[in-house]
Amino acid sequence: METNRGSFSRIGFILAAAGSAVGLGNLWKFPYTVGENGGGLFVVIYLLSVIAIAFPVLLAEVTLGRFTGKNPVGAFNAIKPGTPWKLVGYLGVASGFMILSFYSVVAGTTLGYFFKSVTGQFVNITPEIAEQTCDAFTSNPAFQLPLLALFIAITVFVVMRGVSGGIEKFSKILMPVLFGILILLLVRSLTLSGAAKGIEFYLKPDISALKPKLVLDAMGQAFFSLSLGMGTMITYGSYVSKRENLVTSAGWIASFDTGIALMAGFIIFPAIFSQGMNEAAGPDTMFNVLPVLFDKMPGGIFFGPLFFLLLSIAALTSTISILEVPVAYAVDERKWGRKKSAILIGSIACLIGVPAALSQGSVPFLADLPLLHISFMALWVQVWGVLSLSIGAFFIALFVGYAWKPGNALMEIRQGAGSLKAVSLWVFAVKYVSPLLILAILIGMFF
Repeated sequence: METNRGSFSRIGFILAAAGSAVGLGNLWKFPYTVGENGGGLFVVIYLLSVIAIAFPVLLAEVTLGRFTGKNPVGAFNAIKPGTPWKLVGYLGVASGFMILSFYSVVAGTTLGYFFKSVTGQFVNITPEIAEQTCDAFTSNPAFQLPLLALFIAITVFVVMRGVSGGIEKFSKILMPVLFGILILLLVRSLTLSGAAKGIEFYLKPDISALKPKLVLDAMGQAFFSLSLGMGTMITYGSYVSKRENLVTSAGWIASFDTGIALMAGFIIFPAIFSQGMNEAAGPDTMFNVLPVLFDKMPGGIFFGPLFFLLLSIAALTSTISILEVPVAYAVDERKWGRKKSAILIGSIACLIGVPAALSQGSVPFLADLPLLHISFMALWVQVWGVLSLSIGAFFIALFVGYAWKPGNALMEIRQGAGSLKAVSLWVFAVKYVSPLLILAILIGMFF
């Protein structure tokens, strides 16, 4: 299916889509969320949620993309022309654009910490100094703005080279490198003295930790880590050949994403417990705890830079896919050239990211709302990285389950898949289970 839009090979699609899913949500958010929710029980519910929520919506998005061969807006409009359903596609394009602006800020910081760790700036660091270093670094425009621009520039460079010559080519390089670094860090962490305590915390479910918040956090983590709701998988699915088995491909994507998240836990918790540090440090784990941890850990002078390089690569594989969503829309619907689209959209996203890079304070006029009494960056994450994606995925499930109809989706899925097993389970999940659980996540955000 080689068209002027471009196309993926089978392995290219799996690696690119897995790269989209694998990002800071797996390597940063997953471990600290497990730590905050008491360990093993969260992991069990997360795995169940991948099966019940994430995989059905993932397969629905990829199928929708391949059937129409279009971006999110074009996909909805092709099946239900002249209806409000295309607004779901517009929401996905807008979400991708806005997420790129603030995600690149955090991605740039991981790159900055890689440079810091390589140059030995974390030697003999204490928790107090680590916190001061993080505050000084993230609040300094001289660091944040160039790193934001650099990360978006790298992303634009890859995307403007096209689907097979850019996204697929770099995914085939970045994903094996990412996996190789993970293995090295995993072996080092599991061989630390005292690592067994971390493994026990990570794998042993504690029923007493069961709370509604834990369940909602686990469902949300499973859902968001797979890049669902903003049309990334619709866009990537539009580049897939009719000969490819979508069920198998979606299974590999979900397996890669989940497996890497689980590996991140096996790296973080044994290391934290081996050094007697706090496993529930929350979002501060990445920039306040890990520099201290690697300084104390045997071989940390080597493994510290590797970890921050890993974070940067994971972030890049995600920003590439995020930028591709609005670029595909511009190419398909506006008939712009790919190079022009990537440069223009990337440049505007960079400008929009400036407030997130500079602002760390709370939003005063929203102080009375618990959800929004947060920093500007966290506000943008909640609005575009959580709320809009939840709404998008909710309506994607409804669209495939009720507007397009599962029977039509199954006809597309069967091309390249042959006979399908557990068809009724997928239909039931996409029509009832996934929408209801996503709705629960949405409601839970406000309480």
